[in-house]
Amino acid sequence: MNTGDAVQRSIEIFLRLTLLSLLIGWCIMLLYPFTGVMLWAIVLAVATAPLYLALSQRLGGRNKLAATILVFAGLLVIALPTWLFLDSLVAGIQDLTGQFEAGELTIPPPEITVKEWPLIGEDIYVIWYNASTNLEQTLREYRDPIAEYGSAFAGQLLGIGGSLLQLVLATIIAGILLVARGTEDRAKVFFHKIVGNKGDEFTQIIQKTVNNVVRGVLGVAIIQATAIGLGFLLAGVPYAGLWTLLVLILAILQLPPSIVVVPVVIYLFSVMGTIPAILWTIYLVAAGASDSFLKAIFLGKGAPVPMLIIFLGVIGGFMLSGFIGLFTGAIVLSLGYKLFQAWMVHEPGVMESGG
Repeated sequence: MNTGDAVQRSIEIFLRLTLLSLLIGWCIMLLYPFTGVMLWAIVLAVATAPLYLALSQRLGGRNKLAATILVFAGLLVIALPTWLFLDSLVAGIQDLTGQFEAGELTIPPPEITVKEWPLIGEDIYVIWYNASTNLEQTLREYRDPIAEYGSAFAGQLLGIGGSLLQLVLATIIAGILLVARGTEDRAKVFFHKIVGNKGDEFTQIIQKTVNNVVRGVLGVAIIQATAIGLGFLLAGVPYAGLWTLLVLILAILQLPPSIVVVPVVIYLFSVMGTIPAILWTIYLVAAGASDSFLKAIFLGKGAPVPMLIIFLGVIGGFMLSGFIGLFTGAIVLSLGYKLFQAWMVHEPGVMESGG
């Protein structure tokens, strides 16, 4: 091959790679708006695959019917808590608005111990005391900050609405993925292209990690929030649905539900007798502490990587990517851990291109 042919060959290769890069980039740009929906769909499909297979066998191999049942069940799980939350929120806002317009909305005065809170105690005590003595004047004085926080809260509600819409679409797509043939085989082929003969192992890591996160994070959070919310409802706590949603968010963020439970307990002691209040306190404290043994049961059970890796991936993923990061963070960190582990022990064939 002479110099002219080599140059022409290099130019052709460059042009092909450029066109291929443009095509790939264009595809990524077109699919980017659907990234969140597709990630959720994959997570839901992986998490419900065992249930789908069992249901399909019960129905005599009618895969489409099994997937349809799961999709409708998933939509019901999404719709019911959403309706309860919106109903509680609207009722709460209407109640507060009615009391304010009638001049019946009052705020109890703060305890003197509020002043002792570090950094913000004095400011909070002054605002709280002024609101308890003249609520209307306090609202006028802090009108701009209240409007700013109100706008932020409204924006968060709109964001939740968008997330719920994504979740509905993802549930439907997950049903399609469950019915589609060869989805798992394509995933194995993809990982074989990347990590060689470890492709099957990496596919199993993703499946087990998603299942562990669903059980250990979302499952525990839902069980804990349901138990606490039931206690709020039966104890007659006002706006129980709103507080239950807040407990659920805290549990998903791995924050203690005592942030909500402690004020509720104080409220119960102020409105009911000592014995009932003590009994409800015991129940709510036990429900709030249930995550410690539930996580030990669900999170990391049968996991191919240590529980700490999954936990760090869950927290880091949420901080980096929001709610979907609960799954992507755990998956990525688990895969990275396995690659690092294989590299440290010099396992052969981990990064080979052959199957």
